[in-house]
Amino acid sequence: MEASKKHKSALKENDGISPPEITDDIAINKIKINRKSQPTADELVQGIFNKNITALSRAITLVESKNTAHLEKANYILKACLPKANNSLRIGITGVPGVGKSTFIESIGKHLTSLGKKVAVLAVDPSSSLTKGSILGDKTRMEDL
Repeated sequence: MEASKKHKSALKENDGISPPEITDDIAINKIKINRKSQPTADELVQGIFNKNITALSRAITLVESKNTAHLEKANYILKACLPKANNSLRIGITGVPGVGKSTFIESIGKHLTSLGKKVAVLAVDPSSSLTKGSILGDKTRMEDL
């Protein structure tokens, strides 16, 4: 009878759980050190040529950076990569929302990859007046590519 008097509502608040103790300080410190370490421009270029996605991501971040301290490194990366870009084809696709840009990109991308070609998609939204645009992750809309 005591329990029925104590809880007169369907809502009940349970005690939370305490956070788990850290079990691997060495691994955590290694991750922290790796985050702080910055690869050289040569390491990034070699990583790009070796198809290292992390190196490519870091290089893109450097090239897009407005920090003047990154300018020299970014220019070096661009100059080193340009000779390899001469056989690439760049296509720009624009259109109003809902017109099927992502569907078209996925279709043509699947066709090109079936021919053994490599495809990269860079989706940009230039419409923001505050940030002057953003790079988008439309991967979720192009599941088969």
